Amino acid sequence: MKIVILERNSVGTDVSVEGLSAFGEVAAYGNTVTVEEVRERVMDADIVIANKSPLGEATLKDAPRVKLICEFATGYDNCDLEYCSARGIKVTNVRDYCTAMVAQHTFTMALALSQKLFHYDTYVKSGQYSAQDRFSNFDVPFYELEGKTWGIVGMGNIGRRVAKIAEAFGCRVIFHSITGRSSCKEYPQVDKETLLRDSDFLSLHCPLSNLSRNFIDAQALRAMKGTAVLVNVARGQVVDNAALYEALVEGEIAAAGLDVVEREPLETDNPLSRLKDSGRLIITPHLAWASVEARKRCVEEACLNIAAFLRGEERNVVNP
Repeated sequence: MKIVILERNSVGTDVSVEGLSAFGEVAAYGNTVTVEEVRERVMDADIVIANKSPLGEATLKDAPRVKLICEFATGYDNCDLEYCSARGIKVTNVRDYCTAMVAQHTFTMALALSQKLFHYDTYVKSGQYSAQDRFSNFDVPFYELEGKTWGIVGMGNIGRRVAKIAEAFGCRVIFHSITGRSSCKEYPQVDKETLLRDSDFLSLHCPLSNLSRNFIDAQALRAMKGTAVLVNVARGQVVDNAALYEALVEGEIAAAGLDVVEREPLETDNPLSRLKDSGRLIITPHLAWASVEARKRCVEEACLNIAAFLRGEERNVVNP
């Protein structure tokens, strides 16, 4: 049994993957990007472990032994599920391993933006606070979460965790289901128009699909409150980045916190890369999921998926 890890570095070199050796010979590559690299590295693999590497006919057609693909992630849009199904290749993901961290990061960004932390930290460190003759400074207004409306798109495990935390802060929680098939009954489900109009904070936790792509576009941003804070910890293409740049520059919304952008890493021609004001925009490098604990769980879950597969059981199998 040969196991090929195409993106070893995606879980961090500080996290061990030695547990995978229990299932066979392991070949690990720090990163694998191009179709040619993938094709060459999986030719004699039985099990492929990946994250973003493209896995479909172009990369797997010369790899007749592949029986299982394990994602080091919840998302699996790098896999051609139709092709894998036709080949009899099972695809598994890891679920609910980073819920706590993504929810935590959502509020880290929302609070930093709404409480103007960058402004006040700079104020103190610049020496301005030491030079003033009063004990306090609050020249830039900030507001409480209590009594505000927190809107959520995507009421899965992460969305529900965010909802509970928002409630603990005293927020009213509403949500919108892009598919219209949400089973959540704990919070009011609203249409898109209501979500955009009423939300003081709007956080995105939905998977990327044809329905969610550019869900937040120029029209949506214009429909939001001028005081609203947008947080995207879902997928970059859920938000039209050019439209968001214009909305922030024109003051159509107050601020945005992004852990994901349309193309990653952030490209220099993405207009958001020009906006340096951290009081209006925070961008983190797709790390909301990546606490040490979450990355360890990710590897452990992949091991459990392989063990189940070898026993003839389905665990976390995704279907076309």
